[in-house]
Amino acid sequence: MVKPWLAHYPEGVPEFISPMEYDSLADFFEQKVKQFGDKPAFSNMGASLSYTELEEHSRNFASYLQALDLQPKTRIAIKLPNTLQYPIVLLGVIRAGMIAVNTNPLYTGRELLHQLDDSGARVIIVLDHFIDVFQAIQTETKVKHTIVTSLGDMLPWPKSTLTNFVVKHIKKLVPPYDYQQTTRFNEALNIGKQLSFTPPVLNHDDTAFLQYTGGTTGLSKGAMLSHGNMLSNMQQVDLWITHGSPPETTLHAGEEIVITALPLYHIFALTANFFCFIDLGAENILITNPRDMPGFVKILQGLKFSCITGVNTLFDGLIHTPGFDQIDFSSLKLSIAGGMATRKSLAHSWKELTGSTLIESYGLTESSPAVTINPLDIEEFSGSIGQPLPSTECEIRDKKGRVLAIGETGELYIRGPQVMQGFWKQPEDTANEISPDGWLKTGDIVRMDERGMLYLVDREKDMILVSGFNVYPNEVEAVVSHHPGVMECGAIGIPDPNSGEAIKVYVVKKNLTLDKETLIKYCRLNLTGYKIPKFIEFTDALPKTNVGKILRRELKNLSEEKAS
Repeated sequence: MVKPWLAHYPEGVPEFISPMEYDSLADFFEQKVKQFGDKPAFSNMGASLSYTELEEHSRNFASYLQALDLQPKTRIAIKLPNTLQYPIVLLGVIRAGMIAVNTNPLYTGRELLHQLDDSGARVIIVLDHFIDVFQAIQTETKVKHTIVTSLGDMLPWPKSTLTNFVVKHIKKLVPPYDYQQTTRFNEALNIGKQLSFTPPVLNHDDTAFLQYTGGTTGLSKGAMLSHGNMLSNMQQVDLWITHGSPPETTLHAGEEIVITALPLYHIFALTANFFCFIDLGAENILITNPRDMPGFVKILQGLKFSCITGVNTLFDGLIHTPGFDQIDFSSLKLSIAGGMATRKSLAHSWKELTGSTLIESYGLTESSPAVTINPLDIEEFSGSIGQPLPSTECEIRDKKGRVLAIGETGELYIRGPQVMQGFWKQPEDTANEISPDGWLKTGDIVRMDERGMLYLVDREKDMILVSGFNVYPNEVEAVVSHHPGVMECGAIGIPDPNSGEAIKVYVVKKNLTLDKETLIKYCRLNLTGYKIPKFIEFTDALPKTNVGKILRRELKNLSEEKAS
C-alpha cells in the first residue's frame, strides 16, 4: 500500500515499533518502579505517591483481590474519579491478573447497570459520593464484593480525616448507605498487606480492559483491549513525543510533570497520561473536578508543569477563566488535544496565551486509542489530525470498500497492533467493524493530503443531507464558533419537507447581545447556500459526554421533543 506519510515523518521517528520488552502491563509497571523508585508518580489534593509507594499499595490491593477467591480474568468494575485511589486500584486489578472495567462515576443507574450486567463484573470499587446509584441497582447485578472509598482516604492525617468529615457531614455529598455490606478501601489494603502476592502469568494476548465505547449511538459496547494493544499504543505514542520533538521541547525521563484533568477512566487519558507518562517516569497531577475551573486554575498557578492533555471544551474553559493568563507557562513543552475536533480560533488563543502550539491527535476506543498525531515541531495549529503513528496503516475508502486516491474524502480504515481484539460478547458487531485481515472501520470521514496528513471531516452518521448535498456538522460548527459572540455550538440535521433535512445550530452565547439574524448573516459570508443554518436556537449549555464531546444525539432528541 502507499504510505505517503513516511517521506514526511518527523526526524527520528521510526516506521515501525520495535518488539516489546515487556510481557504485560504488570511487568511494564514493575520494571518502571525499579527505574524511577522514589520519584513522584501521582499527586492529588496536595498529597503524592512515589513509584515505590504505588507499587506497594497496588500489590496489597492485588493480594486482597486474589484472596476473594475469584476466577482468573474476573472483571472488576472501577467507578472512581481522578484520585490517588485510582492508580492503586487499576494497577492492583492488572497485577492480580483480572480485567479492568472502567466506569464513569457520573453514570445513571441505567447506564451503570448495562455495563455491570454486560461485563459480568463481580467486584466494584466505588467512591462513596456515588454509592447510592450502585445501591439502587445492586440486586440486578452479578457484583458480589463492594469496596467503598472516600475522597480523603489516601491523604495524610489529619487532612484525610478532615476531608472525609467535611464531605460527609458539612457538604453532605455522601448519601446514606449500609457500609456493613461493603469493605472499606483502606481496610482492603491492610488485609492485602498481611497476605502473600502471587504474580499471575500474563502475556500480550490476555485481555486487560473492557473499555466501553461512549454509547453516543445506542448501548455502549465493551472493546476488549489486550495487554499487547495497550503496550503497543503506549510505545507508538512515546516514540512520537520523545523522538519527534525539537530540542527545546524534548521530554526527559524522570523530569516531566503532566496535568491530568481528563478522567483516567476514559481511554484518552488512560493511555496518553497514565501509561505513557509512567513510561517516562513523570509525575501525574490528578485533577479531581476539572469542571471547577477557578479551582483548576488555582492548582495550575502553583505548578511549573511541562505537559497537558485535553479536549476542545477543557482548553476553552481554561482560557476563559480569570487568572489563567497569570500562570507560569515557561516549562510547558507539550499541549495535546484529542477526543473531538479542535477549533482553529481556540488553538490560536491557546498559543497566544501559553506560547505552546496545540498538537491535535486522533483516536478511538477500539484502537487503544491513538491512531494519528501531528508533528511536534509545527509552529501553528494545522487543522489536521496528523500522520499515522509507527506501525499504523491508514486507508481512505468509499462506501463499497474501494481505496480512494490522495485528496479524496471517504471513511478511514486503520490497521495496527493497537486495534482491539473485538467487542465483548458481540461477534457480529466485531465482524462488521474489523475485517478478516485486521482493518478497523472507524466510521469517521477524512481526507489525506500528499504528505500523509489526515483531515477529519466528520462522523459518517452525523452527516446532514440537504437537498441531496452532503453537509458535515463540523464545518458548520467551525464557522459559527469562529464568530466572536459565540462560546460554543452544536449543529444537527432536522427533518424538512422541502430539502429532506435542514441545518439547526444550538448556540451558547459569549456575547449576550448576539442575535440570530447577525449570526445567519455571518454564516452567509463563510458558507455556501445549502450549508447555512436554517434554524438557530440559543441555549445556556450543550449536552456533553464525560470528556466534553458535544452530544449531537441529545440535541436531536431535544429538537424532536420540541417539535412533537
